[in-house]
Amino acid sequence: MDARELSDVAAARAKRDDPWLEFIRYPALSVGLYVLDAGQPDAQSPHSEDEIYHVVEGRGRITVGDEVRPVRPGSVVYVAAAVPHHFHDITERLTILVVFAPAEGSLADDQAG
Repeated sequence: MDARELSDVAAARAKRDDPWLEFIRYPALSVGLYVLDAGQPDAQSPHSEDEIYHVVEGRGRITVGDEVRPVRPGSVVYVAAAVPHHFHDITERLTILVVFAPAEGSLADDQAG
């Protein structure tokens, strides 16, 4: 078992002063916490793995490819590998649980060459 408390993960992420903290990693998947403050730009690039976003707190919008939709607590969004996406119009701090399958970055070498 690999069990965590989200409050502990959030505290560890805040100490790093980084919007992203991966806290579970296995070959088949990885899990992280992504936090964006109201008005903060989301500078991420497309990933080489599929991912699921689960919004824990906050409000904003997400663009995936040419689709745009609002997100709020409870929103779950699937993003396929290599599809451009970003959060924007963040009106309340977004706290997002992110699951990559397989683990984040594990397919990057496969797609690079």
